[in-house]
Amino acid sequence: MYKLIACDLDETLLDDHAHVCQRNKDAIEAATKLGVKFVPATGRGYNAIAQTLDEINLKDKANEYVISFNGGCITENKGNRIMKFQGLSWDKANELYQLGLKYNVCIHVYTKDMLYVYHADEEELNYIKLRHAYQIIDDQDLDFLKGQEIAKVLYGNPDVPYLEKIANEISSSTKDLDVSYSSNRYLEFNHQGVNKGAGLIWLANKLGIKLEETMALGDNFNDLSMIKAAGLGVGVANVNPQMKNECDFVTNADYKEGGVGEAIEKFVLNNK
Repeated sequence: MYKLIACDLDETLLDDHAHVCQRNKDAIEAATKLGVKFVPATGRGYNAIAQTLDEINLKDKANEYVISFNGGCITENKGNRIMKFQGLSWDKANELYQLGLKYNVCIHVYTKDMLYVYHADEEELNYIKLRHAYQIIDDQDLDFLKGQEIAKVLYGNPDVPYLEKIANEISSSTKDLDVSYSSNRYLEFNHQGVNKGAGLIWLANKLGIKLEETMALGDNFNDLSMIKAAGLGVGVANVNPQMKNECDFVTNADYKEGGVGEAIEKFVLNNK
């Protein structure tokens, strides 16, 4: 019996309008009634997923949890109580920000409570506004964030090979970081050792749940660490093709069709 399900949000649980489809809602509700912990595991901040928690009836619930900032923060849903936080130093975040200014990317800088966005086009802003509280900035450095805790930095561009080129060119500055890709548009930078897999392991240990009793679902490379760490690693049908061999199971349904619900039905509710 799986006791904890860690699930990515964008392009996994949520549709293109950032909502949870009915199949997923029904499966999550049935699983939680059995005592299973359903844990959103997202690159976003914990404040940015209130709508999703509300849609799956886990908002402000005690003894329910969120893994956010790609594992950089773990919170209990009741009051958004922070249990663990590990972000970037200001120096490293500022270095990444100034490196990003040299490329054709939008830049996201995440603090605990706000997303700061540099050089975002209309398409990017339309994507962000469904998911985050944000402020647009045009600063040439992050002096305005000195003294604040910074969770992570990312670069955005829908040309993934271009992001891969950037990652290679700045590798000397990121060798001490955890680097991943998400949403087929983002190159993400977290503190070394911070990833969704490490977050899943930490939370499972905290709750006394064995890793073989966990399931993880995702679609892209920032989900790979938890897919590999979990007892059962599941990719939804739209999972990055380069990750398929790392998944124990790939659903027939994609993120628009209830792939998460399909996996829960099959492996938790035993609806074959």
